[in-house]
Amino acid sequence: MIALLLLLIGAVAMMRSMNASLTNSGNFGFKRDLTNQAELAMNQALATFTNGALSTEAARNASTPGENYSAAILPTNPQGIPLALLTDAQFAGVGMAVKDIVVADMGVNIRYVIDRVCSAAGPVDASRCTLATAPPPAGVSWSERQRAEDNSSGGVGALPLEPVYRISIRVNGPRGTQSFFQSTFTNSSS
Repeated sequence: MIALLLLLIGAVAMMRSMNASLTNSGNFGFKRDLTNQAELAMNQALATFTNGALSTEAARNASTPGENYSAAILPTNPQGIPLALLTDAQFAGVGMAVKDIVVADMGVNIRYVIDRVCSAAGPVDASRCTLATAPPPAGVSWSERQRAEDNSSGGVGALPLEPVYRISIRVNGPRGTQSFFQSTFTNSSS
């Protein structure tokens, strides 16, 4: 009788453990899908920079809430997530909800903001903006580009510097899952 009771307790524990594992596996699957869905926002944001409303340097010198763009770096929480992605009230000052991407049949809502890593709006200035070396054009290695720059300017370190932009994405999914993603880029014209 005692052995039967121990087997019953073991079977119940095993079933509960299996249910927890299945739930966790499902949640990991949702999180992975949210990572894939975030690419939709990344593509939309980069398209705005390459051939959209933010394709010129003059357009990027001022904030454009209609494109979810801030010409100055946005305030963040201690984890580095812009406060604009945490509440609708904060977002209203930076962007427009009509730019949200909704995948209704999957229960996914994607919101993003783009900010230039500068302390203030206006023309890019090395004293108040984070600048990075622009990547070489496709098919040209870094060493080939450096050699060409050295020969044309007569010195080392002549690679052009460009402002850094940060895109932050919040993806809300099924079962209350939520993920945040960030990436930085330069808008290289070369």
